[in-house]
Amino acid sequence: MSTTPDEATADPSLLCEEARRLAEGGEPEAAARLFEQVLRMGEGPHRARAALGLAVVLDDVGDVAGARDADWIAIGTEDPEYGPRAAYHLALLHERAGERDEAARAWRTVVDFGNPGYLPPALLALAQLADEDGDFETARGWWERVIETGNPQYAPVAAHDLAQRLLERGEPARAQRVLTAALRMIDRETSPYAYARLATAIGIAYLDQAIGAFRTVLEDEEAATDPEVGPLATELLARTLPLRGRTEEAGEVWAQGLTRSAVAGQVRARLRRGFGERDEDAEIPWWEPVVESAVADGSLPALTGEVFGALDHIYALAALRHVQGPAGDPAETHQVLGEAVRVPDDYWWGGLLHESFDDRARRALGPDTPER
Repeated sequence: MSTTPDEATADPSLLCEEARRLAEGGEPEAAARLFEQVLRMGEGPHRARAALGLAVVLDDVGDVAGARDADWIAIGTEDPEYGPRAAYHLALLHERAGERDEAARAWRTVVDFGNPGYLPPALLALAQLADEDGDFETARGWWERVIETGNPQYAPVAAHDLAQRLLERGEPARAQRVLTAALRMIDRETSPYAYARLATAIGIAYLDQAIGAFRTVLEDEEAATDPEVGPLATELLARTLPLRGRTEEAGEVWAQGLTRSAVAGQVRARLRRGFGERDEDAEIPWWEPVVESAVADGSLPALTGEVFGALDHIYALAALRHVQGPAGDPAETHQVLGEAVRVPDDYWWGGLLHESFDDRARRALGPDTPER
């Protein structure tokens, strides 16, 4: 379409500025007309700006197809500022529509422009797309390029994401190096959340390195049965694994340590750390093996909850009968006590408690022991 005499003499810079003002004032249609007027003027230094402006306002009014076409006009100008901005906008349009391949193409276009203001987020977006596709090597390449930019906003995010994947792949040392380098980019005062996030991830990397080191010791049978090394490595590994959510493995580590006769006693002593002193000649209370097993397999919190639940129930039954006073029906009192005694039946350790009572009763009453 040819331009009118008025359009030909108009100042494209002023038209773009007026269009921007209209768009910000809530008049996208009027803004679009002015941006289109600039585009009809043909090639010029303001064409890229007008095309991007048009893409944004068309997107605002729901004309996504028109917005995409306008973005490509801006990209085609190869303008070093508005070209990558238009590609960035185009990528977001495709992502919003769930068009992953088209979005990746647009993000690569941003990268090709090389504008440092838009390069880091584009590289990070490409890394995330590759990661979602399960292509770790490609994702790692993009993440490393983000980190190389040193951008304080995007490089730490890329370092965190890359480190997470390295940890999952059993490469904690590499993850630790990536995170340590990224941490140097962050001002702790101005970006406390980003700093804390990376510092936490570094701690996890060290934990995984420690797990690997302890496991290596225990894979060597000579070291595992060395009284100076094996029991310590067993305890450290078994107590570290739950911190990474690997409680089942911790139970297996304790069990393996207890099977090694040369160090079983020391392993058991470490497993029972915190149980308190006990006379070696005294009879082992029935609950200690239960607690020991719970410590080994990581179920101690659950066992504690069961015990307190049973105690609460028994107390409630006994206390209710107590507040009724001495004038209560003896039969009713007997019934309440019977209910209290049966509370532990619902727990797997309840049978052990009953056996303990039966044993105590036999020793105290002899043949006159009544049936429960």
